[in-house]
Amino acid sequence: MINNLILSLSIMIHSTNQAHLSLPYAQPGETIIASRAMSLDDRYPAKSVSDVFKDNILLNVAYLDGRVTNAKDVNWGSLEQPFKSEFTLQPKQTFAFHDAVLPEFQGKIALTTNAHFNSQDGFKTDGYLFGDGVCHLASLINWAARDANLQVEAPTNHNFAVIPEVPKQYGVAIYYDPNNQSAGARENLYITNNKDKPVNFVFEYKDGYLSVSVTTAA
Repeated sequence: MINNLILSLSIMIHSTNQAHLSLPYAQPGETIIASRAMSLDDRYPAKSVSDVFKDNILLNVAYLDGRVTNAKDVNWGSLEQPFKSEFTLQPKQTFAFHDAVLPEFQGKIALTTNAHFNSQDGFKTDGYLFGDGVCHLASLINWAARDANLQVEAPTNHNFAVIPEVPKQYGVAIYYDPNNQSAGARENLYITNNKDKPVNFVFEYKDGYLSVSVTTAA
């Protein structure tokens, strides 16, 4: 991790009575430069599998924003409540989805999701692998980041399986294995703030929808 890291991270829990997701309005002094959303209730045709994807996505965001730091913190009832959280990338800072990174990013990562998507972290399995669903989250982030014209590198596309509501070109394969760091580095997502001012990634979950918005000072 880089020294003298400047990150802002906030969590705002709120409730809503709306029947559907409305993409967020810009806060005073902010401009939304990109925003994308997807239903967490429609991740896979089989509901039992879709529910696992949903829970793993929500847990991954909770690791990212600090509500969860280890498996003992996991409370599924709490995680499924509406929330809003965000992180900030300063100019030239880079986010990676996990901490197995390509050589050119070694020592340059400001922030990751702080998770390894395994049973030790509390992630669920659908019978195929632990952490299924986190690729959907990475793909949504990738889509928003590219819409915002940030510098993005996603070495491995998720074209081996459909990600509902996300166009194929934005699909990102995510993989982490402590015994195979090079494979994980290629199945990762890297986003660098190439702008001259901070950018915020804002996550909002309500009414079964998760949105990712990229904002900056107006």
